[in-house]
Amino acid sequence: MNETALFFALAVPAVILLGLSKGGFVGMGALSLPILALAVSPVRAAAILLPVLIVQDVVGVWVFRRSWDGHVLGWMLPGSVAGIALGWWYAASVPEAAVLGLVGAISMVFGLYRLWIARGGKVAAPARSPGWVGTLFGVASGFTSQIAHAGQPPFQIWALPRGLDRDTLVGTTAIFFAATNWLKVPAYWQLGQFTQANLTAAASLIRVAIVSTLAGVWLVRRVSPARFYTAIYVLMVLVGAKLVWDALI
Repeated sequence: MNETALFFALAVPAVILLGLSKGGFVGMGALSLPILALAVSPVRAAAILLPVLIVQDVVGVWVFRRSWDGHVLGWMLPGSVAGIALGWWYAASVPEAAVLGLVGAISMVFGLYRLWIARGGKVAAPARSPGWVGTLFGVASGFTSQIAHAGQPPFQIWALPRGLDRDTLVGTTAIFFAATNWLKVPAYWQLGQFTQANLTAAASLIRVAIVSTLAGVWLVRRVSPARFYTAIYVLMVLVGAKLVWDALI
């Protein structure tokens, strides 16, 4: 398979997973960047997916625009800014292999974390922890989002114990990551990743992004996502291990 065919063979399912995640199947999108990093460098993969994420955010934010929690957003978004800055510094300062290895490690930890949660494990901040704790988790979320578009676990550790109803949680998540994704634009610009080739690749995936996001919104209210999650998270661990191995050899 030539390079272009391999890219699209991996990019289309990656974007579909992003769309399902944005539509309400929270967490599935964390596999997208590790999948695409099998075809291109992780920083380039992240830059290609960022415009796609921003377009998908429009759908998710519009659908859940009336359901969000200002307390969570007010404390976590400032931390996200600091985390994005740390992620930009890391990507600009270390070799590509180090970024690849970190993307793989984040993927493995995310997958194992979600598998553990699915089996009854709990890692959560106290339900009424002070706001500054949320800011610290915002830093972690911004950093992992900048490096691997995988900021969900730190966000969830602080947001989930707040006891938000489903739509408020999904809406708050959608708005937080929509803002975070826009905040990442200057970082990727400074990394020199908004090239014509990368933007053209992103544009070719936009239609898939919109359709898959709308499909996620429709499906999340009609089917239980539990049957899909185990396979997704096991694959996340395996793909992450492959990326770590590639970074080491």
